[in-house]
Amino acid sequence: KMLMAGLQCCAFLVKDQTGLLQRCHSAQASYLFQQDKFYDIRYDTGDKSIQCSRKSDAFKFWLMWKAIGTQGLEERVNRALALARYLTEEVKKREGFQLLMEPEYANVCFWYIPPSLRNMPEGPDFWKRLREVAPVIKERMMKKGSMMVGYQPHRRFVNFFRHIIISPQVSREDIDFVLQEIEALGRDL
Repeated sequence: KMLMAGLQCCAFLVKDQTGLLQRCHSAQASYLFQQDKFYDIRYDTGDKSIQCSRKSDAFKFWLMWKAIGTQGLEERVNRALALARYLTEEVKKREGFQLLMEPEYANVCFWYIPPSLRNMPEGPDFWKRLREVAPVIKERMMKKGSMMVGYQPHRRFVNFFRHIIISPQVSREDIDFVLQEIEALGRDL
């Protein structure tokens, strides 16, 4: 994902040797996987994979790697992580934004706290009202067509924005726009 490879370029590797993948993904399509082949059919990987015999998908990743190079792929990841750090610092310094926790990777989780809640004590009523903020802002941004940023609750945390930075095209200006747009769409809540 961080390399911006297509979904079909991904690999799912397991140590299991008990036939787990075949039990999970096998469609037992007799028209595809005949049992009377001249070779040992245990080596047929098609009925053990998510998308049957899409082995050629790895070629897409190889082409991307050849075009961009190892350093180019590394730069993509490093850029995304640097932008996640930038977003984290912006959230920390902007009034009305509160970081949920220090990010461990490129996912930055935060709340937008509208002016009506900023002086309210963090009790049950505060959390009940804050829970509704992200869904309303998300609805507004989608209806406006300005952007899409996901939100979610997690365990004891009420709905918060979860911004994941992976695209090499994202800029600091884009990050600033996201925060400004969230504030503009939610300041009246």
